[in-house]
Amino acid sequence: MPDLITTIQHQFRQLKDSEKAQQQQRFFKTAPGENGHGDCFPGITVPQIRRFAKQNKQLSLDRVQSLLYSRYHEERFPALVLLIQHYHIRKYKQRVYALYREHRQQVNNWDLVDVSAHKIDGDYLLLFSKTQRRVLYTLAQSKSLWEHRIAVIAIYRFIQAGQFTDTLQLTEQFLHDPEDVIHKAVGWMLREIGKRDDDQLQSLLCRRYHNMPRTMLRYAIEKLPHTLRRQYLDGTISN
Repeated sequence: MPDLITTIQHQFRQLKDSEKAQQQQRFFKTAPGENGHGDCFPGITVPQIRRFAKQNKQLSLDRVQSLLYSRYHEERFPALVLLIQHYHIRKYKQRVYALYREHRQQVNNWDLVDVSAHKIDGDYLLLFSKTQRRVLYTLAQSKSLWEHRIAVIAIYRFIQAGQFTDTLQLTEQFLHDPEDVIHKAVGWMLREIGKRDDDQLQSLLCRRYHNMPRTMLRYAIEKLPHTLRRQYLDGTISN
């Protein structure tokens, strides 16, 4: 009798679309030398992925972990969605958090990070272990691009709770990061702070905008008034 995961994967891959797969491979930069090099896409849409996760929400954590090790991007995505569903069951929170931390090398593209980091890492660190937030700074110092992005996106949960200190401190660490995908993520988090506390955002920008990568700055100021955005971009804002 086929293993349950093998059966599920076979059913899932019946949805594959080669034309869509080629589009996704370009979009997620899977060519040699690009951030997503080596990632594989059968060509399945996000609604199909989420429907797949909903239909298989009975999967145990062990089987979800197996699915997380699929070579196919679209199978790792629902594995993370299922992990989040397990995380919402209180008795599983610590186990899911530990599993996510231990196997984070499988969270290896920006959409996989963005769907999960704040909902597992960020939420757990916010609610259960303030003293363990240093793990985010360890991730920020790693050699892994996606661990950097996990550190940044995890703190979105802190921002939602009105806590901005970690975002501001991590911004300092990433000012000279060479990767555009990190510039976008940090700028996004700064923009989210600005929605809640404009003074906090303006204080950081006035001190650091001259040193910010252009993409980071553009994302951070996106919701500011046009005239103010123009002054930041032109470098005419005074401390």
